[in-house]
Amino acid sequence: MLFLVPLAYLLGSFPTAALVARATGHDILREGSGNPGASNVYRLAGWKAGLIAFVGDFAKGAIPSAVGLVLDGHRGAYLLGFAAVVGHVLPVMFRFRGGRGVATAGGTLAVIFPLITLGLAVLWFIIARGLRKASVGSIVVTVAFPVLVALTGHSWGDVVITSALALVVLSRHVPNLRRLFRGEEPGLGGDPPGDSVPR
Repeated sequence: MLFLVPLAYLLGSFPTAALVARATGHDILREGSGNPGASNVYRLAGWKAGLIAFVGDFAKGAIPSAVGLVLDGHRGAYLLGFAAVVGHVLPVMFRFRGGRGVATAGGTLAVIFPLITLGLAVLWFIIARGLRKASVGSIVVTVAFPVLVALTGHSWGDVVITSALALVVLSRHVPNLRRLFRGEEPGLGGDPPGDSVPR
């Protein structure tokens, strides 16, 4: 399992969103929100490109988590999934400037808690679609996940680990929170392609 941790990190570091955006003629680090994630790809290049980026980021969490689950149960799934999420949010190839980790964490947790993940995915879609702010949906479902794990009777170990994962994702949303309070957060599809990163 320890040998697989760096491999899971490297898989999480794979720049899915950046490559998809580049294929459509965009520099994801300089346009839209500046975040190398699926939401920004959607904002810049449309829903098809955004969906491809999302599936790639989701798989980066699901694949190592599934391998860990087979090899070592929940402990292995958490270990390799967590490594993948860290790789996504702190990728060495991008000088540790990565995405927010929502899709990759979602892939990890979907392997362990498929029903909770499905329910929160629907909630995210409703919020993001209704408010046109992907970050609001992401923050809400990130906070809700460990709460639902606790309310559905899972172990305290599950609650602690999902809370730690939620804190990692929330820490990456601090810039979004600041822009939301200032009214400067880019909307989904509400900004013309090529907009610079908000300052």
